Amino acid sequence: MQLPATAHPPDEITHSKRLGYSYRRHLGERFIEALLFLMAFVSVAITIAIVVMLVKESFVFFEHVPLWQFLTDTQWTPLFDDAHYGILPLISGTVVSSAVALLVAIPLGTITAIYLSEFAPFAVREVAKPFLELLGGVPTVVYGYFALLFVTPLLQKIFPDLPGFSLLSAGLVMGIMIIPYVSSMAEDAMRAVPMHLREGSYAMGATKFQTAIRVVMPAAFSGIAAAYILGISRAVGETMVVAIAAGMQPNLTWNPMEPAATITAYIVQVSLGDLPHGSIGYQTIFAAGLTLLLLTLAFNIIGHVLRKRYREVY
Repeated sequence: MQLPATAHPPDEITHSKRLGYSYRRHLGERFIEALLFLMAFVSVAITIAIVVMLVKESFVFFEHVPLWQFLTDTQWTPLFDDAHYGILPLISGTVVSSAVALLVAIPLGTITAIYLSEFAPFAVREVAKPFLELLGGVPTVVYGYFALLFVTPLLQKIFPDLPGFSLLSAGLVMGIMIIPYVSSMAEDAMRAVPMHLREGSYAMGATKFQTAIRVVMPAAFSGIAAAYILGISRAVGETMVVAIAAGMQPNLTWNPMEPAATITAYIVQVSLGDLPHGSIGYQTIFAAGLTLLLLTLAFNIIGHVLRKRYREVY
């Protein structure tokens, strides 16, 4: 039977109803939008709460300890009778251990990323990358005892005067632990570089290695810089490896072959003690935590500036 000229086919009517206004669909979209906003707001609110808590408790600490003394005193003995509150020993331990870790993680992570992105066959990359990322899932306490019971005796065969606890051992294992973070992010940044840049380089007669170093890496520099900053933040904030293998002795030293304490290791040490709540010794963990927060914030700001400056849009 032939339909009247003014009638619409059933398929067109169904399609029109599907695209028309639906109160139920509108309500569902609003609910999802509100839920996403709530999740974003919660993450921001938690960050603000952490900052407020650190600043508030640190303000109580600085009412008793001058800021200048905190920044310039070369001794950190807040739990002794002759108390000193100089943060420099903890900063030096944090910087030295992080520097050793980055000297391991950045070169090895970058080389691994270049291989996985530019040289590895597809089958090798699909197997190697998940195994590499498994290193990031190993508990850090396991890395700590690995540094203490395996790496330190091995280093003592090379350096007989090396003590049982040292920043060198902790830093080396931290570097191994950070490699997956650096290599994974750097490899993702390199894979995002358009193929036509590589093809243009090959057309000019460049080799695969020259293309990777002179074309792909500069084009992916913003992502690689972000990977480096993540590695730095991860090294600065590491706790268990340095708490177990570095010795937790607040010495002002720039020698990685000596024991020392980091900011995170001190926070763990005090948090497990029996200090009364509200005492000056207890308040030191908040001052140390605020210092660590500012260090990490500085590195993140540097990374953001580098990404904004060198970001390539294709």
